[in-house]
Amino acid sequence: MRLSSSTHTADSLKMDANIVVMGTESVGKSALTVRLLTRRFIGEYGDIESIYSHSFMVDERRTTLNIWDSPCSEDLSVETSLFEKKVQWADGFVLVYSICDRASFNSVSRLIQTIKSTKDYLNADKAPIVVVGNKRDLHHRRTVLSEEARLLALNTGCHFCEVSAAENYHSVLMMFHGLVGRIKGAKLTTKRPLGFKGIVKSMSAVFARRRTDSF
Repeated sequence: MRLSSSTHTADSLKMDANIVVMGTESVGKSALTVRLLTRRFIGEYGDIESIYSHSFMVDERRTTLNIWDSPCSEDLSVETSLFEKKVQWADGFVLVYSICDRASFNSVSRLIQTIKSTKDYLNADKAPIVVVGNKRDLHHRRTVLSEEARLLALNTGCHFCEVSAAENYHSVLMMFHGLVGRIKGAKLTTKRPLGFKGIVKSMSAVFARRRTDSF
């Protein structure tokens, strides 16, 4: 009985959170993710699907983040199956735009609606969404006002913050920690998301189909 109780206590102090990070090319979404994982800023990345796992302590609870770093296609119909799996899998979303790129902000606005409508279609649990304005250090090149993004988040039931992946690790860390806190409050114990094997199989199937279609 003691062993069972101890095991239950240990399990209750653990938490897994699945987070999908999305954004158009060159907004710095991968830089945000790698900044969290390594504390280093690396500015150049290819626009590819990547999956990471990262563990840390939050409120004395061991938390493991499974992060799906995903490019945002303007034509989601091309990859509907994979997109639906992302929506089913995710406990939370980080939608990234550049404060210097209005098109990337407009893309996030459309993406919020697509995520919400897909969740409704799949009858999936609601998941917290954070709208993140990156490249705050380039304020002299700003084309998207903070007030615009804050209003978008307010009107769509999302959260909002601005960060600089290049200059401030702490703000990136606090953004992810804040999302984990919201996931903790919203997560249902009955949910059974896809594991990493399911994700990899889904990605492989979609990429194989793309290669076949290209011939």
